[in-house]
Amino acid sequence: MRRTIFNQDHEAYRETVREFLAREVIPYYEEWEDARLIDRAAWLAAGKVGITGLAVPEEFGGPGESDYRYRYVVAEEIARTGTTSFGAGLGTQDDIIIPYICDLGTEEQKQRWLPGMAGGELICAIAMTEPGTGSDLQGIKTTAVRDGDHWVLNGQKTFITNGIHADLVIVAARTDPGAGSRGYSLFVVERDMDGFTRGRKLKKVGLAGQDTAELSFVDVRVPAANLLGTEGRGLMHLMERLPRERLSIAVGAIASARAAYEWTKTYVFERKAFGQSVGDFQNTRFVLAEILTELDVTQTYIDQAVLALNAGDLTAVEAAQAKWWASELQKRVVDRCVQLHGGYGYMMEYPIARAYVDSRIQTIYGGTTEIMKEIIGREIARNSQ
Repeated sequence: MRRTIFNQDHEAYRETVREFLAREVIPYYEEWEDARLIDRAAWLAAGKVGITGLAVPEEFGGPGESDYRYRYVVAEEIARTGTTSFGAGLGTQDDIIIPYICDLGTEEQKQRWLPGMAGGELICAIAMTEPGTGSDLQGIKTTAVRDGDHWVLNGQKTFITNGIHADLVIVAARTDPGAGSRGYSLFVVERDMDGFTRGRKLKKVGLAGQDTAELSFVDVRVPAANLLGTEGRGLMHLMERLPRERLSIAVGAIASARAAYEWTKTYVFERKAFGQSVGDFQNTRFVLAEILTELDVTQTYIDQAVLALNAGDLTAVEAAQAKWWASELQKRVVDRCVQLHGGYGYMMEYPIARAYVDSRIQTIYGGTTEIMKEIIGREIARNSQ
């Protein structure tokens, strides 16, 4: 099916992204995967050519580009090259952190942090998940207590994307235990604050090069000026911005599934078995036909969701639908593509093998599939009463 979501400007930007990846990422990617850490030089290079910080306003050193289709292009090109560990860290910065600072930050906070984010000098993380708290954000135990011109922060966070590199961390903490959902706030913790330490660089099933860490906060004195948004509205701030995060995962999922299909289509018509190409067997053609149809149908929904995000109309339910469906589709497609590769699909030098391990997290982070279905189901029930 012919796609019409992109125009000539988007396609010109695609060439910029391709050249950047070919020059600054692909030659070093295996090394980063082995080291389980993306070199900070890649972030600086991304900042110089406008691959990161797209939404940062011009007055703070960024392109001021709010059209999410440009981020879509980046996701597609990263998926096509199989450099998903780099993409995961970049997505956290561009699709989560930068919108938080742009939407909630004071003028002083924006002046202090956004230029570095746009240039790739500042790498950022968001710390919500705790050892005993995953999708249930109201179970957060990290606390922040006001003490004069500071807040004293104590707690543990885990599974934090960009946790090792992070120069800034947005931390969700409980500030009023008796206020229910209005008892949480967001704070920006900076790299050199006393009491802020990084634990293990976590060894994951996939996304090896993307640094994920445990973070610890022991009596960290956070200046009151580093409160992000409104005191007591931390949970609301998080919930209001989850649709963009979930759409970001959906976009990455459909792009990765499409890339897996393309690699596999090429492979099966090159690989010979029993005197003919694997792609000439009816079963192979049927599998490819099923995958392509599912991809095209899903792509149409995701494209429309991106346009809705641009228009400010994307709902939490629509984002949840996009996230669970596309991420589950990605797992399904990649698994079938591994099967069509045969034994070579299990070898890490083939991109499909890395895609297999990298895809498993997609239905978990950003809210599990089960949580997405609960969000949708609650809306169905609400509208049926």
